[in-house]
Amino acid sequence: MKKKGKEGEDLACEYLMNKGYELLHRNYRYKRGEVDIIVKKNDRICFVEVKMRSRSDYGLPETFVNAKQQKLILAAADNYIHEMDWHNDVRFDVIAIQADKDNFELVHFEDAFY
Repeated sequence: MKKKGKEGEDLACEYLMNKGYELLHRNYRYKRGEVDIIVKKNDRICFVEVKMRSRSDYGLPETFVNAKQQKLILAAADNYIHEMDWHNDVRFDVIAIQADKDNFELVHFEDAFY
């Protein structure tokens, strides 16, 4: 994993833990798909994609979760749900981080896609 990607995921994990989520898995891979972070809160598992950008010249971080990537995340999540024999709610979130040097802005989009 690239340094910036790990840094973004670390920030996102810290944010989620502070919000009361329980970390279940990081970088869960299934075939060609990967889920950055899998967390649980109450009776819901959340599959979280983290996007971090240092510049907004080409768009905001959250706009980089395209349909193809969503499909791969959904397939990985489906496999995870099956492995865990999970029968409760699930949600797909995006955490967007805009960072420059020592400052960052983190935005959590709940129910970002299905």
